[in-house]
Amino acid sequence: MVTPLPHHALQEPARVWFEALRTRICAAFEAIEDEADTADAPPGRFHAKRWRRLSESDANGGDDGGGGEMRLMHGRVFEKVGVNVSTVWGEFSPDFAAQIPGAAADRRFWASGISLVAHMRSPHVPAVHMNTRLIVTTEGWFAGGADITPAAPESAAAKADAAAFHDRLRAACDAFDPDYYPRFKDWCDRYFYLPHRGERRGLGGIFYDHLRSDDAARDFAFTRAVGEAFLDIYPAIVRRRMHASWTPSEREHLLIRRGRYVEFNLLYDRGTLFGLKTGGNIEAILMSLPPEVRWP
Repeated sequence: MVTPLPHHALQEPARVWFEALRTRICAAFEAIEDEADTADAPPGRFHAKRWRRLSESDANGGDDGGGGEMRLMHGRVFEKVGVNVSTVWGEFSPDFAAQIPGAAADRRFWASGISLVAHMRSPHVPAVHMNTRLIVTTEGWFAGGADITPAAPESAAAKADAAAFHDRLRAACDAFDPDYYPRFKDWCDRYFYLPHRGERRGLGGIFYDHLRSDDAARDFAFTRAVGEAFLDIYPAIVRRRMHASWTPSEREHLLIRRGRYVEFNLLYDRGTLFGLKTGGNIEAILMSLPPEVRWP
């Protein structure tokens, strides 16, 4: 008799949590839009678009399914921000299953998560990424993280923002395991790295994958704490910098730095690959790309 994974009981609570966190983040970002000190445009608002996962098995009565919702906002503070949630299930392709823990012998999977990327209009407000998810095959695990990407990472302001961001994530980690922050920070630095340029994408944060301890409920609690930490610190950083004026040259530098973001997400990002390999919505998968970018 096969013993059910503890993660099976967490599937519905995880889906509910990711969707609730999405709603709270969108409300927080819209509140920031209302506070912008510019009258040349109305405050941004999120527009939602639901999508359904399609696969080859749909035509054959298979049980592949699920979908998600993309919420996208173009505003006066947030030049482009997307907050996506999805819950999908079905079977991995044979070649992709070989790369996923617990899927080689049984290709069935279930996955749910939230993914967020914000590109800011001001060069003084750092871009940010956050995602957390639960994946279940014959194994089950949580994954995710958050990282911050200022346009001028060498500046004193960017370093101060990064320090505050890291401090909040460290507090979330330390509440569960003092080894989490140094371990996940190092993982983030290694993961969000562009080998072809020999440089990091930004000023880091945390990244974790295959978090599967002997206490699945505690792993879920940690994943919730990461979401709460992000919601606590990032709006505070935005409010600290959003009213500062900038020059055309600073804006041009921001657009060039965004090129690094594009290069990483198209060449190396695992989430992009996972979405493409599981029949995800193309618009939602490529939501992370900035609306305007330059290469010198």
